[in-house]
Order: sequence, then structure tokens, then C-alpha cells
Amino acid sequence: MRERIAVVGAGIIGCLAAREIVERLPMADVTLIDRDLPGLGASERSAGVHFPLGRSDRVRRMAALCEAYYTALADSIPALRLHPIALYAVVAPQFEAVFRERLIDGGGASRVHQPNNRSFLPWPQGFALLDVGRCHYTDVGVLVRLLSRLLRDRATVIDGVNVESVAERSEGVTLTLSTGERLEVDRVVLAPGPWVNAASWREFTEPLNVRIKKVVSFHLDRSMPAEAVGMMFPQEDAFIVPMQDRGHWLYSYTNTEWDVTPDDLHCGISDANRREAVDVLRGYAADEVPQVRAGRVFCDAYSPSREPIVTELGHSKNIIFAGAASGSGYRLAPGIAVAAARLLH
Repeated sequence: MRERIAVVGAGIIGCLAAREIVERLPMADVTLIDRDLPGLGASERSAGVHFPLGRSDRVRRMAALCEAYYTALADSIPALRLHPIALYAVVAPQFEAVFRERLIDGGGASRVHQPNNRSFLPWPQGFALLDVGRCHYTDVGVLVRLLSRLLRDRATVIDGVNVESVAERSEGVTLTLSTGERLEVDRVVLAPGPWVNAASWREFTEPLNVRIKKVVSFHLDRSMPAEAVGMMFPQEDAFIVPMQDRGHWLYSYTNTEWDVTPDDLHCGISDANRREAVDVLRGYAADEVPQVRAGRVFCDAYSPSREPIVTELGHSKNIIFAGAASGSGYRLAPGIAVAAARLLH
């Protein structure tokens, strides 16, 4: 009998997990389920930026996998566009050694000693300017929709249907859907993004202590020459990158609003969001502050360690959680998906 596997959540992590499962377990009967259309949650609002950094060896390995994985994916899916960007890190002297340790290549970023006419921002006196290299961005929503379309040839995709409950059986898992259907499967991969604490599966995920944080990025409408470069501010966990295909710069900073719920979080940048973002930017590029007006709002799941979680849940271990990428879902999704698929072998 074919093994039945369900993947709950059709964002970037869920779609890549389903893709890995059908590749590694070609005889399995795979079903991908999402409460909405694929990619319309956190993936749709993702900055989709990759840079070769990680706070630990595990995260650096995942980030390194991202580069090779997405390059190969773009080669196999002609409609997928990866946009290379040059990115400089503005680093305080006391933070330079730590920053270099977090680079995938072990600290090989070269210093830039003279301003470059491509540089979009000045940097504070005394700070180092390091060429990070090997960065890109993509439209994650478009990517997820491409992946879900390809998955329909090899798996069942059920969109617009909520999973109302997850129940362990002696030899499998029962999913009750909002349509009234009961789906009996052998194993489940939960990839719900910021819905990690939803009532449908909270009894399994609650011990993970995942919290949901509001995520805000701003769109800066300013001139963008073809050779424009991005700037990263590692001390602030912030960056600004040119998005040529969208016609605006994207400014991402670390918002500090915790314990929000995705279903209650509506679009709308608050005054507090703007003031917080401006406080960070003012220390690096005060002239850009008036441009901090528009952007995108949603939320993401953060683990206690700020590293992704891929683990077996429940008494039977037939439920696998994959997520809590802590704001790096696109960048770390290939590594998370591969780890989840390996647990199913």
C-alpha cells in the first residue's frame, strides 16, 4: 500500500517540503493542503532576499544550500527569476569579527576602502564597508505559485480548505477539513508558517514555544540607477536593497511587536512602526528618512533559539513540524524542506 503523507501549509516551506517528498519518496501518495491559495500568507509578503549569512553552523549550512538549490531551481523553471544584487555591509569595528564569523565563506568579505559611485548610502565614519557578495532576491509569492503548479502533476493539491483538527491514531493521523472531509494519512508535515499556534494543532506545537512577531518592511521611492547596490546594517539586523523589477528600494528593519496573530493582523503601517524604522535609519542615512512612508506588513514565526525547527511531534512521531525560520523563511526553506523530508525516510 502506498504511504499517505499530507503537508499542511502551501507557503515556501510547505511547497518545497512537498517537492522534496515526491522526489525522495516517489511511491508515496502526497497531499498538499492550504487554508488559502498557495503562497498568499507570509510568502506573498516576504522580501525574498538571500545573503550568505548565518548565526550558527547549522544556519550557515542551510543558507549555503539555499544558493545552490535556488540556482538549480531557476535553471529548471524558466519562469523563475532570481535577481542578483550587490550588497555591502556597514559594520562597526567592534562587530566586524563577529560578522565575518557569520559569513558562509568564513569571513572572506573584502573591505571597500573608497566610496563607489554605485553606492546608494554613505556610511558612518569609522565603520567598515564589506562586500558581502552572492546575494539575490526573488518574488516568493510567484515562486510558490510556480512550485504548486508543478506539484499538481505529482501530488494532490487542496487549496482554500482549512484543517480544523489533527488527531493521532494508533497507526497514522486523521485530518478533519473545513469541508467536512476526514483525511486519513500515515504521516503529516506541519508547515503552517505564522499559524503555528492555531487551535487545530496547538496541542502538538505548544511545547515548541514558538512566538509570532509582526514584520514590517518599507518601500523607498527614490532614484535607482541600473548599477545600484544594497546596504546591510548587521548591528541593527536591517538592510536596504534595490528591487529593480518592482521600481522601489526595500528597507527591512527589526520590528519589536510580539505575540500577534496572523488572522487579526491587517495591512497598515502604524505610527509606532514608522518611528521605530526611522530611529534605525537615521543613524545611517538621515536623508532617506522622508522616504519611509509605504511598505508591507505581516508576521512570522520565531523559535526560542532563532533557528528553524524541524522535529517529530506527538506520541507516535507521525507528525513533523517544519518552520519557525525567524524571518528567514525564503532563505532557509530549502534546508528546512530537506530536513523534513529526511525524517520521513
